[in-house]
Amino acid sequence: MPQTLLNEIINQLNSLEQDELQQLNQIIQIYLTDKAQADQTTKFYQALLNSGLVKEIKQPTPQPQERTLIQVQGKPVSQTIIEERG
Repeated sequence: MPQTLLNEIINQLNSLEQDELQQLNQIIQIYLTDKAQADQTTKFYQALLNSGLVKEIKQPTPQPQERTLIQVQGKPVSQTIIEERG
């Protein structure tokens, strides 16, 4: 962050009310906690890689797309499987 932006933010703190400062403090604390947890997780994964316990860390898959149900006629698939095995 450029120093001028930081100085501008600090100067604007004087214009905030007490409750606004408390809200800002809560947001900053949440941000710092989330960042610390992310850093800790990264260090943990890196330690696993360095120790050889895992070969790669896979990224989580994106959220699945919205699925729509379709109407199927006839017997349920589970019933068909049971009949074919029997």
